[in-house]
Amino acid sequence: MYSRRSALILLPILYPIVGFGISLKKDSNTTQKKPNVIILFADQHNKDVMGFEGHPDVLTPNLDKLAKQSVVFDRAYCSVGICAPSRSSLMSGIYPRTLGLLSNNERTSVMEEVVPLASVFRQNNYRTFAFGKRHTHGGVDAGWDVQQSHLCDETPGGSYTEWVEQQGYGKEFALDWAAEFGKGSPCSSFSGEKIPTGDLGTRVSLLPENMTMEAFTTQRTIQMIREQAKSDQPFFCWATFYRPHQPYTPLKKYMDMYDVSAWGNGRINGGSIRKPASLNEPKENIPPMMQSIRNGDNKVWNVNKAYADEQLWRNHIGAYYALVTEIDHCVGEILKALDEAGIAEETIVIYTSDHGDFVGNHGMVEKAALGQNVYEDILNIPLIIRYPGNKQKGKRTAELVSLVDFYPTLVELLGLKMPELKYPLQGQSFAGTLTKGKPMKRTYFVSESWSQATVITKDYKLGMMIDPTDYARKFDYRSFGDQFFVRKSDSLEIKNQINNDLYKSEIETLKGFYQDFTSKIPDIGKQEVIKKE
Repeated sequence: MYSRRSALILLPILYPIVGFGISLKKDSNTTQKKPNVIILFADQHNKDVMGFEGHPDVLTPNLDKLAKQSVVFDRAYCSVGICAPSRSSLMSGIYPRTLGLLSNNERTSVMEEVVPLASVFRQNNYRTFAFGKRHTHGGVDAGWDVQQSHLCDETPGGSYTEWVEQQGYGKEFALDWAAEFGKGSPCSSFSGEKIPTGDLGTRVSLLPENMTMEAFTTQRTIQMIREQAKSDQPFFCWATFYRPHQPYTPLKKYMDMYDVSAWGNGRINGGSIRKPASLNEPKENIPPMMQSIRNGDNKVWNVNKAYADEQLWRNHIGAYYALVTEIDHCVGEILKALDEAGIAEETIVIYTSDHGDFVGNHGMVEKAALGQNVYEDILNIPLIIRYPGNKQKGKRTAELVSLVDFYPTLVELLGLKMPELKYPLQGQSFAGTLTKGKPMKRTYFVSESWSQATVITKDYKLGMMIDPTDYARKFDYRSFGDQFFVRKSDSLEIKNQINNDLYKSEIETLKGFYQDFTSKIPDIGKQEVIKKE
């Protein structure tokens, strides 16, 4: 049921660390100290919304600088375009169909029985830290020595939600949270108080700059860096930012960097923000649930109001850019802390995200749940990796990689000893691509939710409507049909070629790839969830 390549990843990989060009300290046992690893992890960051990607508006000087020092993966993808399964595939090295986690809420025996990445690091004498929202469950979330979440159910008594209220800013944070939820966050004293939502989940925050969720992650990560710099024990840190995920509530400081008074030729060119090219895409082009949101059926997003008054669109898009710029500032502070602590040259730095955001493309906000698991805005994620001493730095690669590949990649890079695994790792190491520019030779990649499976290749993308949930059926999902996009001629993904006979052969090839994927990657957990229902 598993490919030979997946099975081989189980073997302990003991490449000498010195072979990768890092000069490291000796620990007390006179063995070479392994590199630290820090994953800077945004939530819902559209890959194109960064300065070095040529974006006409957004300001990301620190990410731009990091990219020049790193290898940039242009074609990195999430395994599902929603939070929990995407994050869980990163931490487990297992695809969501095997975990049985294809939305945010499932719990299965497979999830309890995996050996998560944090546990492997801990077993290899690393100190493990997680700061910010993790949004993983069960055994996938094990192995942390220290963890402090944004969410109170992940760190009861020590979460950001409780901390910000203790600092006297509970009301200001409740106003932010209510922009999407209409009340304060759970476990806060404002959780039962009705507060107006914001159109498109957008409003300007009243919090001080050092009290935001991003600041919380940054402060704790910097404190950890300063403390661990004195240690002979390496660290593995997952530093997660809540944004630019909704609610879209940036600080005024960052919002003021973007002129949203009118559509213009781009802020970088000295004007106001540019209108997304597919903002006015015809509704009939997009899947039914997305059409429903465009019609205004979701009373939080109120997208229909934004079409009547495009100032709402500009406010929303400017707010997203402002949140990205705040994250960029936080990334810069963390990188500066590594420099000041003298450990930048012994630390692998990774910047990525769990999935993207429409940011107005296709006339949509956030990720829209059902119907989105085909679009590049959601599936293509940023991936920047700085590996000290790497001769490949400053290069870009178009190799197909994914979050599910991180686990085997880090095992290979660091020569980590592996425990016995009940479920073989399903990702593919891209260590050779990162350090030597070697091709991965991956022909296709599959991103799969409960209702939609997308096959991605170098030139094409096929989104297939698969067995829908009851929730999906009310949108008459299958009648909409499949989607096929030609990457070179349709970068906006607005021309569905599924019925074009010119591409019949290519469509059948991609369908064959999906059959290959499902034959190699078992749906153990998925079937467990179906039986429970």
